[in-house]
Amino acid sequence: MRIGYGFDLHAFGSKKPLIIGGVLIPYSQGLIAHSNGDLLIHAVIDALLGAVAMGDIGTFFPSSNIIYKNIDSRILLKDIWKKIEIINYNLSNIDITIITESPKMSSYISFMRSNLALDLNTKINNISIKATSAKKTGSIGRKEAIACQAIVMLVKNL
Repeated sequence: MRIGYGFDLHAFGSKKPLIIGGVLIPYSQGLIAHSNGDLLIHAVIDALLGAVAMGDIGTFFPSSNIIYKNIDSRILLKDIWKKIEIINYNLSNIDITIITESPKMSSYISFMRSNLALDLNTKINNISIKATSAKKTGSIGRKEAIACQAIVMLVKNL
């Protein structure tokens, strides 16, 4: 078994649509990012890469490369998952926490779980997503940013 941890944080301030977990969320601002800014997917990618000791998201998709400008982060996730399947790992589970004061996430979580299950070729009950607030502290509490944490467990096929 291998465990990986991922974290991402993005500031609000973009005119881009707000996309989290592959779900378009109506909100007055998007996240500042080179790609589409899907911080949940970014945290999951980093957790997956950490579990197999292959670096981080920037190793494979550097923000200096124009090819990745505004790219759908689900495309990146699928690419990384193929690399992990090639080295013979299966997903055991993922546990994700979104930290945001606003917008509220509860009505979008089931769609996010479905997207991840589809992209990672796993059952939806292997994907846990929850949200919490920053209790009005720091940049997240002031509604200037959103953060996300992800932990994954991979199992080697024998």
